[in-house]
This record gives sequence, C-alpha cells and structure tokens, in this order.
Amino acid sequence: MRMENNIKGNIKMRISGKVVQGKGKGKKLGFPTINIELREKIDSGVYAGKVITRELGANGKRMRTNMWPAGIFIGKNKKILEAYLIDFSGDLYGKEMSVTIREKMRDVMKFENDEKLKKQIKEDIELICSREL
Repeated sequence: MRMENNIKGNIKMRISGKVVQGKGKGKKLGFPTINIELREKIDSGVYAGKVITRELGANGKRMRTNMWPAGIFIGKNKKILEAYLIDFSGDLYGKEMSVTIREKMRDVMKFENDEKLKKQIKEDIELICSREL
C-alpha cells in the first residue's frame, strides 16, 4: 500500500492485488464488484476512487491501460476490498488490479432490505460521478 496526500488534502491510498471470487451479493443487487483481499489496515466505509485495469497482448506486453471511476466498499471485517467499476462490463477474476482510494464518502450502514441498499448504492454512485477524482 502506498499513502500520500494529494493537492486537495485528501488521503490517497493505492492497493494492488489479484481479483478473487466473492459471495456474489453485489452482482445479485445489480452492482457486480471486484474483490481484493486486504493485507493493509483501512477503516471500514464507502470510498470514491479509481481502478486501473491493464490488458495484455498475446506476447504479454501491455497493450492498453484503462482507468475506471469506482465505488469502493470495505466492510467491518476489513479483510476484503470490494470495488464497483462504474460503466464497466467484463470478467476480471484472477487479474491483478490497482485500486486508488481518494476520499471516504460515508461509514458502513445497515439496511432493512436489499431495495434500500440498492437505493443508497445508486446515490453513492451519483455522488462519486459528480466528483473529480
């Protein structure tokens, strides 16, 4: 993990790791996430950030790097980072990802049902998209 202060004064953390299989709850809700095991100590919460994906050519050399705005969730157990890549569709299991956390949006909350959780996720995404990350 690399930590630094950016110009806005927000903490910026970069975490890299391999995408692992999750429980599938995000996908079931309509917000599939990548899951990366955490070795770093990070407070639980919902964060705004970016995920960098790198596509490799047949010869193993980097062809293209893409940066996706992301909603990032770290649960109370602090063992898995979950990131929803906004406007991304694809399979990233087993791939190495780099996640940059820019800003904490809110603390973890409990929801009465999945519909209320989905409503909050949509609000979180709208807020993340309105910010310059």
